Amino acid sequence: MERELAIATELAEWAADRIRRPRATDEVREKASPADIVTDTDEAVERHVRAVLRREFPQYGIEGEEYGVHEGTPGAPHWVIDPVDGTTNYAHGIGWCSFSLGLATAQGEPLLGVVADPWRGEIFSAVKGGGARLDGRPVHAAAHDTLTGHAFLTEWAAHAHWPGMDDLMRELAARHCTVRIMGSTALSLVQVAAGRAVAAAIGEFHPVDALPPLLIATEAGAVAVPELPAYDTPLLLVAPRAASEATALWEKSVLRRGA
Repeated sequence: MERELAIATELAEWAADRIRRPRATDEVREKASPADIVTDTDEAVERHVRAVLRREFPQYGIEGEEYGVHEGTPGAPHWVIDPVDGTTNYAHGIGWCSFSLGLATAQGEPLLGVVADPWRGEIFSAVKGGGARLDGRPVHAAAHDTLTGHAFLTEWAAHAHWPGMDDLMRELAARHCTVRIMGSTALSLVQVAAGRAVAAAIGEFHPVDALPPLLIATEAGAVAVPELPAYDTPLLLVAPRAASEATALWEKSVLRRGA
């Protein structure tokens, strides 16, 4: 994975620089709904990343947020790309979005993940079995043994609540655990790897923006529930010593709702 990681990191650096550039005022367009938008930057970043990956790894497949699936050689790994994860924030000038790039086996198991935060100049990365890194330095999930007094990050399902989300937030509030909804799945999830959030959760797992931070967080020692979700199903990431408490709440609030 050395070559894959080197090129993925270079692409993340390039994408972060592209996202930071001044944005034209007329580049926002609606996709499926008013809450589902795309910008010229989303498309330009993904086009460039796809072109580099197809040139450097012609046998690998590609799945991207904006341009769909390119089939690779049967049985080969495939890349997953979200060029701007948090487009709504980006389009409104809110400095919380990310670039997400990962590599998975043909069966969807994560092999490599990179998440770039353009606004803080940070790049998170991991290769399966090699630990997690932030700007090249090892990072680890927090040592907290409780949710109380710490931050729990989550995200809407686009603009809407997901089944069990309200129940979970009430349970967390009762424990004085502060919930934040920031607006970028990849960037929220990866905060668990850095030890900044005790846990993070989403109601709908999509590989393009959640597979890379899932790998990064678990390589940093976080517990994933489940280890690898099916598409559109919930995911919880939590610091290991708080995993028992968080998992009990997760099962009570989310899984029993049939989400």
